[in-house]
Order: sequence, then structure tokens, then C-alpha cells
Amino acid sequence: MSTMSEIFNRKQEHLDICLTQDVSSRVTTGFEKLRFRHRALPGIDLSQVTTWTTFLDKPIGAPILIGAMTGGTARGREINRNLAIAAQALKLGMVVGSQRIGIEHPEITHTFAIAREEAPDIPLGANIGAIQLVNGYGPKECQKAVKMIEADFLVLHLNALQEAIQPNGQTNWGHVLTRIAEVISKVRVPVVVKEVGFGLSGEDARLLRDAGVAILDVAGTGGTSWALVEGYRHPDAMWKKVALTFGDWGIPTCESIRLCREAAPDVPIIASGGIRNGIDVAKALALGASW
Repeated sequence: MSTMSEIFNRKQEHLDICLTQDVSSRVTTGFEKLRFRHRALPGIDLSQVTTWTTFLDKPIGAPILIGAMTGGTARGREINRNLAIAAQALKLGMVVGSQRIGIEHPEITHTFAIAREEAPDIPLGANIGAIQLVNGYGPKECQKAVKMIEADFLVLHLNALQEAIQPNGQTNWGHVLTRIAEVISKVRVPVVVKEVGFGLSGEDARLLRDAGVAILDVAGTGGTSWALVEGYRHPDAMWKKVALTFGDWGIPTCESIRLCREAAPDVPIIASGGIRNGIDVAKALALGASW
């Protein structure tokens, strides 16, 4: 079990680095290569167009979810609070950051629970790193994460490259898929599996579909690069260079959506990773994403 100070410091550093350094992927999402065909005669009444849809049977004001970011620190609590207030006002979905620190140190669960307090009506997702499933975690801990924030669904994030570069990262992914399938079969909420900015391949989409995942979140390349983030954190100059080498690594979001849609046509997709405006959202939906 990691010490609270170790996880706390890591979360603080992640926030500091993302706010002050250029940690954007060195490649783009690919959306800029796609263009909608303009229609001079759209044939519809714009006032009748609605952005409302549903996510896991809950209505949301637009096909948008606020992705997993943070928690576990005072600043993380404030960020979660502000995001939840916005999500409640706009009726959007939301996912909190990794809750491992809250499970291992219950005294700071309030930094995550604030999201449900401020947003009682939205679809809210709990979040655990899938690598923890081969390091002592299982359905019990996942259910704790769900209960902590009264979540509607559970997100398991895949961050193999980040862990490989992260100081003291966990790198044994040998049985993670089996453990994911076990969690899916035993937890009482739908399970979403996501990458963290390097994209899901078609092969991985098929494996996760066969494991029973409810939704795939591609989290493709083109937004934040967690390889670069961990490079800033690493004290070793060699590892800093390794991180830079992986600055353009991954499957661009646009391509990852297409690959996952082809490989698992029956599994709904969340498009994330460098989604910067409404046109990006529309392009992602046109490629086959649901949110």
C-alpha cells in the first residue's frame, strides 16, 4: 500500500505540471483532417434541433461527459466541486479522478464525494486504475469507489505507458484483462474501460467487448500526454529523455474511434482525448461515438 504522502504528492505534481507545462501530445487528434460538407439548404428548423440525449438511461443536456481529472487533495476537491457545479447546471455527465487514495485513506474521501453533493442528478462515474486489479484490488474495492461518490458507473483506466515512465510505476499487466472481466461480472454498476490519452486499438476493443465492458472510452492521442507529464516528474535525466521519445506515441483519437467502431460495433463509444470544441464533438459522433 502506498503512503498517503506519496500519492498526495503525485496528485499535486500532476496538477502543477498540467497547469504550467506544455504536456500536449506532439501529434494531433486527426479531427482537423476531416471536414463536414456544408449544406446551403439544410432543410431543417434550427430552433427544433436539440442536444439532449441519455447516458446510461439518465438524461443529459448534450452528448458530453467531463472526463476524469483529479481528487485526493484540497485543490483537487475544489476542482471536482467546480466541475460538478458546472455539470449539474448544464446537465452533463462527469467522472472523478482515480480514487485509490480515497480507498486507502478514507479521511480524504470528501475530495471525491463533493462531486455528488454538488451534482445530485447527473450520471457520475467512479474511477480506479486497472493496474490495481493485479495489486490487491478487486470487486470489493471497486464497489467502495462506487459507494464513495454514489456513482452510476465505474471507470477502469488503462495507463500502461504512464506507469512505465512514472517513478515507481506498476508495470505487470499480465492478468489485468482477466481481473477486469471479474470486476465486470461482480460489481453492481456498468463498467467503462478507458485509456488515458494513448488510444484503444481494435484488438483491445475486441478483448474488452468479450470481457463484457459496457462502454469503451477511446481516450486517444492528441490531448494531454501522460508520458510527458511523468517525464517532468522523473528525477532521472535518462527517463526524462525516454518520456520525450514517447511524446508522439499513441493512436490519434480520430483513428481510435474508427478502429473501435469496426472491432466492436455493438459497444457504445465515448470519444475523448483532445476534444476541444463542438465541431470536434460533432466529428466524433459522425465517426460512430455516442458521447
